[in-house]
Amino acid sequence: MGDRLANIRRATAFIKTVGTVLKISSIYETLPVAMAPGAGNFYNRVLCLDSDLSPQDLLKAAKEFEKKMGRDVTTPAASHNKPRAMDIDILLAEDRIIDTEDLIIPHKEMHRREFVLIPLNEIAPEAIHPVLKQSMAEILSRLNK
Repeated sequence: MGDRLANIRRATAFIKTVGTVLKISSIYETLPVAMAPGAGNFYNRVLCLDSDLSPQDLLKAAKEFEKKMGRDVTTPAASHNKPRAMDIDILLAEDRIIDTEDLIIPHKEMHRREFVLIPLNEIAPEAIHPVLKQSMAEILSRLNK
């Protein structure tokens, strides 16, 4: 919602405050997936971050930022699959596997979503999905078949 380019730039600036950004993908404009009818196109970008924060603390910081951007973060159902100014996801955390009520790493849908895999493949084609044991390049090439 709103000025999508300004929003993604604000999110990038926020992420730079919680660690050192090692790589940044291009910005991709994609059709919405699993959204209510009438949702506009999305801008997507993937960043590689080196942070002293744990994945859980990083998620907490991201949710606070989303809240400042106007997203209802009080209940996941309130903002899931609805238009929003910002949605920050943690896709990977090295080779870690985390499965809690609040956080699932690797992101549970990333291997099925071209809008995630294309920018991720741009900056880290050799990154290995810790569950599937395949590189991002391999996963993306299989998705396109």
